[in-house]
Amino acid sequence: MKAYLVGNIDLPVMFGNRANFRTETLTFEVVDWKGAYHAILGRPAYAKFMAVPNYTYLKLKLLGPNGVVTVSGSFEQAYVSSREYFDLDKTAVNSAELGQLRATTPECRPDPGKPSQAPTFVATDETKLVMVDDADPTKTVRVGSQLTAK
Repeated sequence: MKAYLVGNIDLPVMFGNRANFRTETLTFEVVDWKGAYHAILGRPAYAKFMAVPNYTYLKLKLLGPNGVVTVSGSFEQAYVSSREYFDLDKTAVNSAELGQLRATTPECRPDPGKPSQAPTFVATDETKLVMVDDADPTKTVRVGSQLTAK
């Protein structure tokens, strides 16, 4: 499945706090796609901020007016977002596969007027009827007669 570009939007993005921050205007590509992320920063954003991402520690470091600005990610939120994206992706793929299966599989519906062809149990000489409750003779089971006494 593909996401098609709807347009672009320029937004000011700020990293840091009151004492040390940096703001740059970034151009985001807008797509009509539900995903776990609201925005994805890529190489153009990192180049504009002169930022260094570290995916292992979920850190993004960039220069601010008063030293290095460190943006920290949340491992818990990253996991939740990954699960949401996985579930969304699985749903999208399953929907596409279901459409393909419907297109290639002939429609088959059971005829309600026709008796069911479900297999039925047929007692053989190898089974015997055993009463489960002496007080109620209707409660019986069939067990194999070839079983040992143990």
